Amino acid sequence: MPPVIDRNRPAVFLESDVVICQKTASSPYNPNHRAGKGFFDPVMDHAQNRKRRMEERVERVFHRLADGVIRRWPRPAPPPHLLKACRIISHRGEHDNHSRFENTLAAFDAAVNAGVWGIELDLRWTRDQVPVVFHDPDTRRLFNEETRIGNVALDTLKGKFPLIPTLSEVVDRYGGRLHLMMEIKTEPYPQPAVQCRRLRQQLKALSPGKDFHLMGLHPDMFGYFGFLPPKAFIPIARIRMDRFSRMAAARQWGGLAGHYLLATHSVLIRHHRLGQGVGTGFADSRRCLFREVARGVDWIFSNRAAEMQAVCDRKP
Repeated sequence: MPPVIDRNRPAVFLESDVVICQKTASSPYNPNHRAGKGFFDPVMDHAQNRKRRMEERVERVFHRLADGVIRRWPRPAPPPHLLKACRIISHRGEHDNHSRFENTLAAFDAAVNAGVWGIELDLRWTRDQVPVVFHDPDTRRLFNEETRIGNVALDTLKGKFPLIPTLSEVVDRYGGRLHLMMEIKTEPYPQPAVQCRRLRQQLKALSPGKDFHLMGLHPDMFGYFGFLPPKAFIPIARIRMDRFSRMAAARQWGGLAGHYLLATHSVLIRHHRLGQGVGTGFADSRRCLFREVARGVDWIFSNRAAEMQAVCDRKP
């Protein structure tokens, strides 16, 4: 017998299970709840920050090794019509974090100029509950000063780091022109009703699934945004591709995203039969791009999106 769900309260989809549970006062995302065994605690202390950075370094090494193998594997170019139809997504915009920083209007403008189909951006909240576009919980990696995004009001954040755009700025500038793949970062939502209402207001002119998707490494965060249809959500699988694939199929989400080595042929077939999309990353070389296009991947994420788009646009 399926679980009984109160539709007036947001459901939470737990990464560790494929069942639905209600968001309650003891939810792992309630900031007043003291996390216990089996719960994910989104409040990062110093040790958790170090662990996160170590995991990201390991992941970057894995990506470089995988791409090093794929870029040396001979692969013919797909037919021109497949390359023309390719949907490339610029990961955090076109950036090098020296002359042009990630997740900034300059990085996204460069993606527009390159003619890519979409951009990936990261969504966080300031202390006064304004959504801004920034990847890390603090500013240390990019700006060499450790200010936590969630601990300061928007005016303070903008005064210190004017390059950080608000979501409103990004939507006003690119909404309807580029597909927006917005990753919801895992963090406390101290005023979920307010945050949900503000996000809904900022996205009201866009069509879910057509103009944007919400993505997340922890799909339970999707439970905060009950105003969106299931097709608007895309879980990101770092390792558990098959589990996330089953979850996306069961919940009728918009599809699935993950590393191209984990997105097997059977995963592609499963989601295409359901009318769902599959996104893979990061295709940063011509041969990797050719591989993903030939496999029928729907969304190709890249850290070198402008170069990959130029390959697709090149006349045979």
